[in-house]
Amino acid sequence: MHPLAAGLLIFFTSAAVLVLEILAGRLLAPYVGVTLETYTGVIGTVLAGISLGSWLGGRAADRMDPRRLLGPLVAAGGVLGLLAPAAIASLGASVSVRQSGPVGVVLLAFVGFFAPAATLSAVTPTVVKLQLADLRNTGTVVGRLAALGTAGAIVGTFATGFLLVAALPSRAIVLGLGGALVALGAVLWLGLRGDARGGAAALALLGVAATGTSAATLGTCTYESPYFCARVVPEEQDPSRRLLLLDTVQHSFVDVDDPTYLRFSYARTASDVLAAVAPTGAPLDAVHVGGGGFTLPRYLAATRPGSTSHVLELDPALVEVAREELGLEPETGLDITVGDARVTLPQLPERDYDVVIGDAFSGLTVPWHLTTSEFLREVQARLRPGGVYVMNLIDFPPNAFARAQTATLRRVFDHVAVLAPPARLANREGGNFVLVASDRPLPLDAALARNARRGDDDAALVGAALGRFVGDAPTLTDAYAPVDQLMNPRRP
Repeated sequence: MHPLAAGLLIFFTSAAVLVLEILAGRLLAPYVGVTLETYTGVIGTVLAGISLGSWLGGRAADRMDPRRLLGPLVAAGGVLGLLAPAAIASLGASVSVRQSGPVGVVLLAFVGFFAPAATLSAVTPTVVKLQLADLRNTGTVVGRLAALGTAGAIVGTFATGFLLVAALPSRAIVLGLGGALVALGAVLWLGLRGDARGGAAALALLGVAATGTSAATLGTCTYESPYFCARVVPEEQDPSRRLLLLDTVQHSFVDVDDPTYLRFSYARTASDVLAAVAPTGAPLDAVHVGGGGFTLPRYLAATRPGSTSHVLELDPALVEVAREELGLEPETGLDITVGDARVTLPQLPERDYDVVIGDAFSGLTVPWHLTTSEFLREVQARLRPGGVYVMNLIDFPPNAFARAQTATLRRVFDHVAVLAPPARLANREGGNFVLVASDRPLPLDAALARNARRGDDDAALVGAALGRFVGDAPTLTDAYAPVDQLMNPRRP
């Protein structure tokens, strides 16, 4: 094999491993969310595959003719990559990250990506064996090929994260990459073993079959972005009422004809707080950390004419979804800034808003950097005197995250309350919690009275009861915010 061809082959297969590794997080997201644990499981599993593949590939190259190995290895890596989406889809529905925790993440990553990473990583030692014709140049040959492999990994990482994911659906990238590897493997088999036409044809057929298997599991993703697979499901009885699903999580519910309709209980609780902040119908100036289905900005505009809503939304695809399918229309008083709220919130004027509403999620979790005391001080700085921060989060017994977030709010604000059904506050069930904070006394009586008139059963924890709820929960900071781990139900 010509040295240039050898270097390009290692460059491409190394890049392919990193492309699959980055896409693994996206493909696992519908089942286990996008969390630190997800990427930890993916990276660890792929590294294990690289390690084992490199070792076994080297041993095989010493015992067999590398020319007989190279084509099948590349093609097999392509076939296994093609099968990854189908393997994840078949197992993902039965894996609940809340019940299985990190084990479920690693299991899904292993089923989808361990084998292709190991197989493709076996290519490098096989090529090295072919190139070592003179032991006096061992260092030069191994160093050059190792450098090209690392360069390929870097290019695969940057190309996927910055270009491919933004331009193409994740599964389409996997299918295209797998098909290219199968084709390359067949060419190598023919080129290095001229008598292997039947084997090359069999590889091509196997690749076609694997492509069809994964293509059959493409699912019903209507909008795919680097962050979410989004789709809108209209209600059968009333198509104007629509549910926004991000991956498999019910994220927002809107009525495109009636923006005052609030299906989710946390949204109703937030509306109770908003109603108590200022006289009924008086306009409010609000910041919304997270747009999603834009349910609350539309509600605020409908119930309090003259209000302003500045929405900080990370994902431009969700803005598109809201405009095309969820009734969001350009109107006076609505401003949308696309970008990470941790970066965009400090760019807003200080002491300029009556309320900040935190409703940003990645799967079931609030992104950790939007939970820390440093971020909350940025929220506090945007509020006028007496302004209120209203935060939605999800947790499950023993509600370690909800308690830690409450402890963090108490470090920043003078007055804090937690609103939720009594069973949730007693750590007997999980679900949404609405946390409210201000530097002035909170209008909880008015909010709870409105809640009760509607028939909901929220209660509020304040004072000593709130202190008992928080217990010894830690304060979340930029240096320590293990949000994913705090939500693990097995944590004591």
